[in-house]
Amino acid sequence: MKHSLLPLLVACLMAGNLFASSQLPNDAELRRMAAQMLMVGFRGDSVSETSDAARYVRDLGVGAIILFDVDLTGDATIGSRNITSRQKLQRMTAQLQRWGGGRLLIALDQEGGRVQRLKPQYGYEQLPSAAQIGQMQRSDSTRHYARLMARQLSQSGVNINLAPVVDLLNPDTPGLGKIDRCYSASPSVVAWHAGMLVDEHHRQGVMCTLKHFPGHGNATSDSHWGLVDVTDTWQPTELRPYELLIGQGKVDLVMTAHIFNRTIDPDYPATLSHKTLTGVLRRQLHYDGVILSDDMYMQGIIDHYQIEPALVLAINAGCDMLCVGNNISTGFEADRPFHLVDMIVRAVKDGRIALSRIQEANRRINSLKNKIKQ
Repeated sequence: MKHSLLPLLVACLMAGNLFASSQLPNDAELRRMAAQMLMVGFRGDSVSETSDAARYVRDLGVGAIILFDVDLTGDATIGSRNITSRQKLQRMTAQLQRWGGGRLLIALDQEGGRVQRLKPQYGYEQLPSAAQIGQMQRSDSTRHYARLMARQLSQSGVNINLAPVVDLLNPDTPGLGKIDRCYSASPSVVAWHAGMLVDEHHRQGVMCTLKHFPGHGNATSDSHWGLVDVTDTWQPTELRPYELLIGQGKVDLVMTAHIFNRTIDPDYPATLSHKTLTGVLRRQLHYDGVILSDDMYMQGIIDHYQIEPALVLAINAGCDMLCVGNNISTGFEADRPFHLVDMIVRAVKDGRIALSRIQEANRRINSLKNKIKQ
């Protein structure tokens, strides 16, 4: 009797596996969901029906575009990438939105100071750095410059600012404190200024990105050029600006840092760390918005991981959207977004990424897109 049940048991298990596999969407739907999880960059200050931008937005269906003014994979001169004038940028973003059905996320870094993609050379007003704003310590000044910043973005068709930086100020930190990108060493002061910046952006229909989680402010090196270990310098107070702003309901996106912090995870850098993104940001700080990776081709990641395993780790860690600006020292590849979609789809099909994780990411991205000002 026991032996007679074995074939039935095997048949039931096989049927269960077939039923589970049949729950996967078809390839076109899987590719659509995977593409929505990408924020990608392209070359050129105008777009046409045959441009890479058209291929990415119209044909592949990426969720977001990231714009730059300097092409770091080319001659790195001012105006060598996407932004050369207000008028051309307005025309370009309008066309991108037509291809994206009015639901495309269009992002750039507009922090003020040295990190300002919309520069005076292209017809925009110069904005003070976060450090200068922090030194003023005046709410009217903070709001004035935040309003001006947000208006520049909105009028140019940009709906996501990859700012503010909420890293705590350490004047010796390369890439941040040394170049005036931080408001203050005080978590409450950082959250105060960042909160006002977010408020003014929301009034103009622009969403904001807190960066770089879980805190890059005390790093002794720059993750653009290698993996950064902050274990001995990171402080739990670096989480406080996120905690305050999440509690106030002011967070649209959070960008990860490519930093290694054994205090939180002894095995993986933050972008690839389930303990950091799901354990700390989701469960401890109760954040349910979009988590955006910093550029996946920065040397802090790409020097230590092959891109496909890194994508799988990042998505499983909790990243909903993956930034691939195609504008970094590791070079430009026109077909890179298509290859990344292939990688994500393959990982879902072979069980390295759960379909539920892709669906969850798409839910958050769709919620973000519902905020786009039409």
